[in-house]
Amino acid sequence: MEFPEQKLQRFVTFTDKLSARIGHLVAWLVLLLVLLVCYDVSMRYLFHNGSVALQELEWHLFALIFLLGAAPTLKDDGHVRVDIFHQDKWLSLRARIWINLLGTLIFLLPFCLVIITASWPFVRNAFLQNEGSPNPGGLPDRYLLKAVIPLAFSLLALQGVADFIRNLLKLRHISETTQ
Repeated sequence: MEFPEQKLQRFVTFTDKLSARIGHLVAWLVLLLVLLVCYDVSMRYLFHNGSVALQELEWHLFALIFLLGAAPTLKDDGHVRVDIFHQDKWLSLRARIWINLLGTLIFLLPFCLVIITASWPFVRNAFLQNEGSPNPGGLPDRYLLKAVIPLAFSLLALQGVADFIRNLLKLRHISETTQ
């Protein structure tokens, strides 16, 4: 029989692995974007042949990199925060854990929930209207890119929950070792 702590740890491990895989996908998207931009710039400036669809694809890849890269960045603790307090040598490990717990609970998860619920009608309308690029020669099916918004923030929230659990387990472990 598994203890609740083991189940929680399995959830954290699963979520970390999912975020790591998404991070690898994002790394490939960055490489693809660099190659695409090099090709686009070469075509435009050397051969005077540009493409609206190619330029929009660059924008879409950048959006995917930014959106899908949020959860792996959180997993690797690479997100922006007020490190002046968090990394302060005077703060104990317990205080840092509490900052992470409260930050996740008060800021990260509510923000993700707001973005997910606010973006869903945006995605739905784009799908129902079969929204595409307004530019001649642009990309069709823009709703696919818009659908990544709630997906990415759901993944970020999932990683936030995993980090919350990880910090709770750390706090519990610290409490057990000090007793």
